[in-house]
Amino acid sequence: MIHEADEVLKKLLSGGALAGTGVEIAFEAPTRDWAARRNAPTIDAYLYDIREDSKRRESGSTEVRDERGMVLRRRLPPRWFRLSYLVTAWTKRPQDEHRMLAAVLATLVPHELLRPEELTGSLAALGLTVPLTVAGNLDARSSAEVWSALGGELKPSVDVVITVPIPSFPEYDAGPPVEELGVRVRATAGTGADSAERYFPRRPGGAVAEAGRAVAE
Repeated sequence: MIHEADEVLKKLLSGGALAGTGVEIAFEAPTRDWAARRNAPTIDAYLYDIREDSKRRESGSTEVRDERGMVLRRRLPPRWFRLSYLVTAWTKRPQDEHRMLAAVLATLVPHELLRPEELTGSLAALGLTVPLTVAGNLDARSSAEVWSALGGELKPSVDVVITVPIPSFPEYDAGPPVEELGVRVRATAGTGADSAERYFPRRPGGAVAEAGRAVAE
């Protein structure tokens, strides 16, 4: 899931306002040594924090249905994790870096919700919309802490958070679907015979047909 989020972010950053500029997209830790080796304009998206978004945790189970609406399996709801990226621009002049960061904002801000068709691999297969937060006020580690841990100098950056679903296991197979319901009225003592059993076909979605067929015993 994490590498697929990287691919989505790289695709977004390579397009939009940065399309055709020749800017490289990297996912390296922006240490002093790495910065010294840069010889081309680069946008670096360093993944510095991974933590669960506990507010999105759900209980119970969800149903997996076929094209007729029948329940095939039941699965636990996915767990959601926030992937926090420190996005920085690297070139020779601060003004150029500021322009690149402005392009990052212009490119990512319109994509606050990533639809399944914008995702890749197993992320897309889940069919869920993935939120993307740009420069939000989240409780991840501060930029100053990150730069201190990297041993580098504080530099303008944009915090980008992609909250991705991670499937929970196991899945449980559902029992065979109910195709029809049978009804029989039993007589009390001295009131006559029991009624014939009547069967009511079940329609897709769980509704029972109004008209049934009588079957004599």
